[in-house]
Amino acid sequence: MATPLSTPGPTLGVVGGGQLGRMLAEAAGPLGIELVVLDPTPECPASPVCRDQIVGEFDDDEAVRELAERSDFLTFEIELADPELLERVQEETGVPVHPSPDTLRMIQDKLVQKDALTDAGIPVPEYRAVDDADELRDALDELGSPAMVKAREGGYDGRGNAPIESPEDAEAVLDEIGGAAMVEAFVEYERELSVIGVKGADGVATFPAGENVHREEILRETVVPARADEDVRRRAQEVATDVLELMDGRGVYGIELFQGPDDEILVNEIAPRPHNSGHWTIEGAVTSQFEQHVRAVTGRPLGATDRRSPTVMTNLLGDVEETQPAALRGVEEILGTSRAALHWYGKRDARPLRKMGHVTLTGADDADVEDLLARVRGLRDSATFVGQD
Repeated sequence: MATPLSTPGPTLGVVGGGQLGRMLAEAAGPLGIELVVLDPTPECPASPVCRDQIVGEFDDDEAVRELAERSDFLTFEIELADPELLERVQEETGVPVHPSPDTLRMIQDKLVQKDALTDAGIPVPEYRAVDDADELRDALDELGSPAMVKAREGGYDGRGNAPIESPEDAEAVLDEIGGAAMVEAFVEYERELSVIGVKGADGVATFPAGENVHREEILRETVVPARADEDVRRRAQEVATDVLELMDGRGVYGIELFQGPDDEILVNEIAPRPHNSGHWTIEGAVTSQFEQHVRAVTGRPLGATDRRSPTVMTNLLGDVEETQPAALRGVEEILGTSRAALHWYGKRDARPLRKMGHVTLTGADDADVEDLLARVRGLRDSATFVGQD
């Protein structure tokens, strides 16, 4: 018989204390669950809202063991966590890690990730592993060009990705990637979609499909519902559910997809954690992705994933030319707008294009998302990190 749940609840240890850790702590508090985070940056963004921070590197054996000793469950909010260390600590201490270290290991290598998806019959763009310039040129003969070359490990927010226009550029592009790589065929996609999925002790669930707008390889906006036919949105959730069945371990997964030719849904990449494209769920869904992650990894029942209203989210990026102390000016319009919500990540320094916060705008049931998108862009542009004379 399962042990009855109670509140206050367990302590959740999180590897990583950035903005995702901060929002996890904000969601955990009302459930009676406290967080301890491990992060190398003293007074990291999560520190003001969690019980405590352990200052240490993500692969620091002693620090991760201390985190386990102080926690009932372990999770991570960054893929730079060390799966081998987490696996060892789980085995030696008995503190469960979710999602599983095996899942983290698989997702950390984009080629291994794509192979696992392909073996499971989940549709992905055509791809090839490439170890040198000759292999890249051969792959382009098969896949065509332009194409996208991706570092197998360590890439995020567009880092580690490089477009290639011609086989003549093979050596230069691989030098830019700087390590083991793979190449993907260019997809003439209609739009990029994302589905936030969650795997809990009581099953799996998906949030409605959102549409992502990127510029310079960085997510700028998410629009929910996605501006696609209902059948396309439903198919995206179906593919995301197939992905969840493949994943090992409880938690939230950010699943990025392409709406390709003839409305085919292709999986781009998976994040084994809450995702930027799911920030809309804080105001726009019955249960946020962050609360869902806390519920899932601690073995609690999942909440409802229904959308409350049409919702758009825009990132607040550093609009500075060089690093400077972070002070967001001109927030009056955001704070004075009905149905707008400002989220500040607590980072000390603004850097060019660094994610510093986000703004969410919700609408009535019959709201036009195009109108919401235009309005939220205006709110975003009303604020700046640039100093005033």
